[in-house]
Amino acid sequence: MIRHRNYYEMVLVNDRLPDHGSTGDVLLLYLPLAHNYGRLVHLSAPHIGYTTAFLPEPLEVARAMPQVRPTILPSVPRIYEKVHTAVTSTFAEATGTRRRLIDWSLGVGRRASELRQQGKPVPRMLAAQVALADRLVFSKVKERLGGRLRIPISGGAPLAKEVAEFFHAMGIQIREGYGLTECTTAAATNTTERYRFGTVGPALPGFEARVAEDGELMLRSETIFAGYFKDPEATTAVLEPDGWLHTGDIASIDEDGFITITDRKKDIIVTAGGKNIAPQNLENDLKTSRFVSQALVVGDRRPYPAALITLDPAEIGKWAAEQGIEGDIDALARDERVVRLVSGIVDEVNRERSRFEQLKRFVILPRDFEMERDEVTPTLKLKRRVVLEHFADEVEGLYESAAQPTG
Repeated sequence: MIRHRNYYEMVLVNDRLPDHGSTGDVLLLYLPLAHNYGRLVHLSAPHIGYTTAFLPEPLEVARAMPQVRPTILPSVPRIYEKVHTAVTSTFAEATGTRRRLIDWSLGVGRRASELRQQGKPVPRMLAAQVALADRLVFSKVKERLGGRLRIPISGGAPLAKEVAEFFHAMGIQIREGYGLTECTTAAATNTTERYRFGTVGPALPGFEARVAEDGELMLRSETIFAGYFKDPEATTAVLEPDGWLHTGDIASIDEDGFITITDRKKDIIVTAGGKNIAPQNLENDLKTSRFVSQALVVGDRRPYPAALITLDPAEIGKWAAEQGIEGDIDALARDERVVRLVSGIVDEVNRERSRFEQLKRFVILPRDFEMERDEVTPTLKLKRRVVLEHFADEVEGLYESAAQPTG
């Protein structure tokens, strides 16, 4: 139950944020209006005074961006992941002088990004090099996003740090935030002045945040909901008498107040050996590869973690053509050369992880997860339970022959 005053306070909090939107901005909204964040954006528009362009189909964002030319884009990470895949693929295809120019541009962009992240000034010579890189390379990427994007926002699920840093190197700062329906959408966000990639930023003005003994993030503010409709038991389970809300998310808060979300409490995998593993971290790292579309890590009460992996049809198709491999996505998923490619991606993800966190096996699925099959929400988040039901046989297969190597 979200009260009028909850939404009103939430809109006021957003309005107080530095450089968060103003009269003259154009916002592209593909989030459903039944979605709490979509509703907040819808309500904020007349209060703040920006224009909203409504897009009913999330998968049409790439087509709509050059037409609408938004200055603000509230989104889930999936959209930025797809843009990241498309851009890195284009860069990878470049050769000769063009490739050297791209590598040089990304190099100077990353050096400038590191300085900005540390709060240090960018030297005049490096700033001039970044300006040249922007004119020759980065501006082409920005044009695909409409050419005016000023405030790209990410929420609803973790954004891989590597993706955020990649965009920042090109002069695009994605502002990752965090919230949940029970606190009327937002609770923390990175801003232009205060940001740290890999975190969801500090708590919003007027919000209190702390971490409980079991690692769960707790919140208190004027935006906390009134409870679940006609369900006092469920309300009592998440809402303390003194107003503290149990978020259901595992988190840490550093000395500067930046909040890092590890995973959903209910999604934490506890292996048969009693080890706790956060699946979203592994999934995000797998998806930084342009060949991987989706990933879902399993392993609860199992001897080790494993992964269901889907291929990006366009990217794996181009790679297969270069290798002289023919066949549809189903055939490619079973091809030994494709399995070796994905095995290398998994090995790279495992490299910096402790032994119990490493993915021991994976299976490449013959298709991607689909909204039409109820495996993906309208905001492009995976429905884990549904996916696990649909691919139960594949999950069982990952544990039938535990002695076999990864693959």
